[in-house]
Amino acid sequence: RLSRQMEEAGYMPDTKAVLRDEKEANKEHILCYHSEKMAIAFGLISTPTGTPLLITKNLRVCQDCHSATKFISKVVNREIIVRDSIRFHHFKNGLCSCADYW
Repeated sequence: RLSRQMEEAGYMPDTKAVLRDEKEANKEHILCYHSEKMAIAFGLISTPTGTPLLITKNLRVCQDCHSATKFISKVVNREIIVRDSIRFHHFKNGLCSCADYW
């Protein structure tokens, strides 16, 4: 349901983040299993509506996950804070505090 809402809002998966030699449809499926997306999904189903999510990651966020998180924050109307190895990203209403410069 969430992926359909994201697509309706204009999200297009960026398959350049998948480094394996796979078919395009497979690459889109592989992107669904990136750790920050899984953490956000778990946070959405296990926390009260309206509370901010804090995700900590020990690697950099890939471009697709950054874009997807912007759309998720807009679609579900939640603040999502992602800490990667370099900085904090504050996602709210489809925008990121880094202004897409990361």
